[in-house]
Amino acid sequence: MNIPGYNGKILEVDLSRDKDRVIELDEETAYKFIGGRGLAAYILWKELGHKWEQVDPLGPENLLLFLTGPLTGYYPGVKLAVSGKSPQTNGVVGSVVSSELAIELRAAGYDGLIVKGASKDPVYIYIEGEKVEVRSAEHLWGLRGRETFQKLFSEVWGELKRKNLAHVGLTKEPSFVYIGPAGENMVRTAAVMAKLTHAAGYGGYGAVMGSKKLKAVVAKGFGPMPPAKHPEWVKLLVREAWNRLNQNIFWKQWGTSSGGYEVANLTSSEPIRNWQEEWHDARTMGVNNYEAHWVKRYWGDYGCPSTCMKISRLIGGKYNGTVTDGPDYELQAYLGPNLGVFEPRGNIYLSSLADDLGLCGIQTGNVAGFAAELCEKGILTREEVGFDLKWGDTEAFARLLEAIAYRKGIGDILAEGVARAADKLSKLKGQDLSRYAVHVKGIGIGAHGARSGKDFPQAFTYAVGVQGGDHTSPPRLPVEKAWGEFTAAFEDSAVICSFNAVDDLPYQFLTAITGWEISSEKWFREHARRIVSLQRVLLLLGGPDLYWDPRIHDDNPPRFYEPLPSGPFKGKAVDRTELEKQKKEYFDYLGWDQYGIPRDETLKELGISELSEATRRIRNRLKLE
Repeated sequence: MNIPGYNGKILEVDLSRDKDRVIELDEETAYKFIGGRGLAAYILWKELGHKWEQVDPLGPENLLLFLTGPLTGYYPGVKLAVSGKSPQTNGVVGSVVSSELAIELRAAGYDGLIVKGASKDPVYIYIEGEKVEVRSAEHLWGLRGRETFQKLFSEVWGELKRKNLAHVGLTKEPSFVYIGPAGENMVRTAAVMAKLTHAAGYGGYGAVMGSKKLKAVVAKGFGPMPPAKHPEWVKLLVREAWNRLNQNIFWKQWGTSSGGYEVANLTSSEPIRNWQEEWHDARTMGVNNYEAHWVKRYWGDYGCPSTCMKISRLIGGKYNGTVTDGPDYELQAYLGPNLGVFEPRGNIYLSSLADDLGLCGIQTGNVAGFAAELCEKGILTREEVGFDLKWGDTEAFARLLEAIAYRKGIGDILAEGVARAADKLSKLKGQDLSRYAVHVKGIGIGAHGARSGKDFPQAFTYAVGVQGGDHTSPPRLPVEKAWGEFTAAFEDSAVICSFNAVDDLPYQFLTAITGWEISSEKWFREHARRIVSLQRVLLLLGGPDLYWDPRIHDDNPPRFYEPLPSGPFKGKAVDRTELEKQKKEYFDYLGWDQYGIPRDETLKELGISELSEATRRIRNRLKLE
């Protein structure tokens, strides 16, 4: 089907049957859900919605989606949206990663890839133009990230070069995403990895790849991007976007790597020792101390003028040769002060190790901090952990990351993620340990606290997000004026990098590429409400092992109600009264009832009235009138 900005085709590979087919994307669906996160939620609802509560995220029935958007290949920078039923939330998370796989899929003639079923043996999916193969990955299974990358890259790039395909446009190596040992062992905090240090971490989709015995997805396309409706306008917009993005010198210079000191010291909102504190004055965490280890200062993916990423390499000492990205602020925080590690070398080493194991640094840092506090309080013993786990001990936390990735000892429980680990350990210990688990609906809170009111300033920000504690998609008020969940839904569906989203340019790009008149106002009032409402329904359906009750779980973690113990905002905490007021305002805007369940008239207005049957299932489970 000829839809401007789209190939109109999605590749489906069934690993259980070793079959592939092409699914046509119709214009109405593309218009309503755009691509990426939005389209993933719709496909999952359409295919699995009737039995959602029974679908095990780590079972063969789950779908794994790798989707692009209409802005892919046009808007500066590149992202790939990864989704499915999340092993962390039992809902749908749109997790994005910087990867040229998105470009290659589009160049191969597809708007995305759906993976069904599960293979009996390790495999990887290989796409070369119109050719699709499911290949053995026995020789890759068990390898860590760096070994996987090197071996797979050499294998597929060497094959393409031997074919001498220069005449069809082979000027660049193929791209791929993959999993490490954590994904193979179905660790719920496992990430889908790209380029050694990039990760789609939220949602636990590395574990879904592992459950399907899918080690990697490789693609090389030879065609152009799908034609835009107004190509000359697109050219002007590209030039304008580059001009504006090139003016952000701070972003180019430092990226998010300046956050390790500033977020704590200036806004009191960095996780420290499992969020027991959020302020520090450790100047060792200053960006100048990280800069000393940068071997590449300006690093960007396809078509990105911001180049905000930095490559660190440790030279000399016991961590000699360690390489990682930055680390960016989130990994600085979660694998640094959150674990009591206040010096760059240890932080860089732990970040690199998480990458190599295929672990999400945020989610695994969160559960590691949880375990360390239990040790600090004598709830977990040395015998249970297998070694002393103390704040600031880089070697001990490295051992813990290994244990989690390979599900060894206490790592087997922690590999379930912080929510499930807290439940299991509470039963084992005969006491409620949920107060130490800093998460919302199974997703560990991003490294931006809400207690000071100076970073994520609103009480309800994490409590009702359809992606749980995901800091990249936080509900905010006023909805149409603040960057938040609705804006993030656009960026994850379009699919673009939020750091490159400049003013209203992305909406202009969407119109120039597709011809659809979708302004930011129309997006907020119609499209975003549709996508977020669909995600909310699937989140509340949940199952089969965890269900969320909005009367209980539309809330912050208990720690956020404990007053900050130090710093300029000492004594501040989240206000429950304000939380309830903001929840009501947000629900009213969306057309949801007091429990955050979309009303029938709202679903009808948004063109998704078929979800009314699902909302009735939710009400029946919760015993609501």
